[in-house]
Amino acid sequence: MEMKVSPALVLCASVTVHLALAQIQLRVRPSPSDHLPVPDLHEDPDPALEPGERDLAPRLLRRKLGSSFDPVFSSIGAPTPGNDSEITREDGIRLAGAIPREFQQLDFTVLKAARKTERRVRRWLWSYTRCPVLSVWKDLGARFWPRYVKEGQCLTERSCSLPEGMFCKPVQSVSVTLLRWHCQQGSRALKRCAWIRARYPVISQCGCACLSFTHS
Repeated sequence: MEMKVSPALVLCASVTVHLALAQIQLRVRPSPSDHLPVPDLHEDPDPALEPGERDLAPRLLRRKLGSSFDPVFSSIGAPTPGNDSEITREDGIRLAGAIPREFQQLDFTVLKAARKTERRVRRWLWSYTRCPVLSVWKDLGARFWPRYVKEGQCLTERSCSLPEGMFCKPVQSVSVTLLRWHCQQGSRALKRCAWIRARYPVISQCGCACLSFTHS
């Protein structure tokens, strides 16, 4: 059932939410997450630089990685198709749980709206301005183990603020420890290859924030 809200109520709520989100943004510090997700790597196509069958023994690699193995953000085998976590902002109207504090604190008393209407508007605003993380499995290739990592992406198809002007962007990331097949070439083209540890950052949280501008 479509919810109908008076124009005056929407206007007042829009201005209030815009100010509230602006205050929240002032507390968000720049972080390396601004450069995520990690772009695709351009590997040397030389097959001699690929790990061999013995180098890919699961038990050996599992021991090398030890307790750093993260089954939540990485996968040894190809994930099941459709196992991605696709979340759209339209799903927010059906969100369960308590409404965040910043939306609970919005003041609608001057409009003398019914409590039920206020509750619906708060939940609708929460749905519209939230920034869920879209999780997608990425195949890093045979030179990484585990070779599949779950990357996070922020939805940017439209503004997340009222009035418009702010967009969803990364505000927090986590590092997934992987093994990276690394080869060094000697003066006589002798290749020495081994598995080394590498930390791969992925987006873990998105937030509604102003776009960053760089000066040339």
